Amino acid sequence: MSKFVKGILSFVTAFALTFALAPTAFADNHMDEEQDIVEIALGNDDFSILVSALQKAELVETLQGDGPFTVFAPTNAAFEDLLGALDITAEELLAQPDLANVLTYHVVPGAVMAGDLTDGMEAETVNGEMLTFDLSGDPMVNDSMIVETDIEASNGVIHVIDTVLVPENFELQEVDMEEDDVPATGIESNSILLFGMIAAAAAFAFVLVYKPLKQEK
Repeated sequence: MSKFVKGILSFVTAFALTFALAPTAFADNHMDEEQDIVEIALGNDDFSILVSALQKAELVETLQGDGPFTVFAPTNAAFEDLLGALDITAEELLAQPDLANVLTYHVVPGAVMAGDLTDGMEAETVNGEMLTFDLSGDPMVNDSMIVETDIEASNGVIHVIDTVLVPENFELQEVDMEEDDVPATGIESNSILLFGMIAAAAAFAFVLVYKPLKQEK
């Protein structure tokens, strides 16, 4: 292989890697900026179901307000456990008429840091029901373990939990499903865009490499 061809291949490789790594670099820099609760959730793939639920319940704007708020944020795994227990799909959960009530049961007014919690403490949520904290062993809120604490946002704080908190008055409803029941989070579109850029770089490499090889013959 000629030095020219090798040079072109090196250029194309660097070109493709630059575009492939650009979203990651942007995300890392963006996380250094002060973000609100919703922006932090959007930047974490493990909160994608929570973000979809907030969008469906029209609570995004609320949690982007001044606050401050304390959010006990269930992971995707926590939502998947709930779906299994209820024997429903994510689409059926997000279509529940009582979804907003479930989500606001995870929100406490004010910024409550981990150091503010005490064993047996109770806190009133935005939906009016109480949460109870047990610090005698692993830190618990109701029946959910607090697995990560004090993720600070510009308008409050997030604590990560491993189980979805379900209000006592929640009743599962049978719902009619529609195609647009689950709002898009943008993750899929970003992947498609990245794939398209890499494919374009590969096509560019073929054109630049194939022509010189054909001429050498």
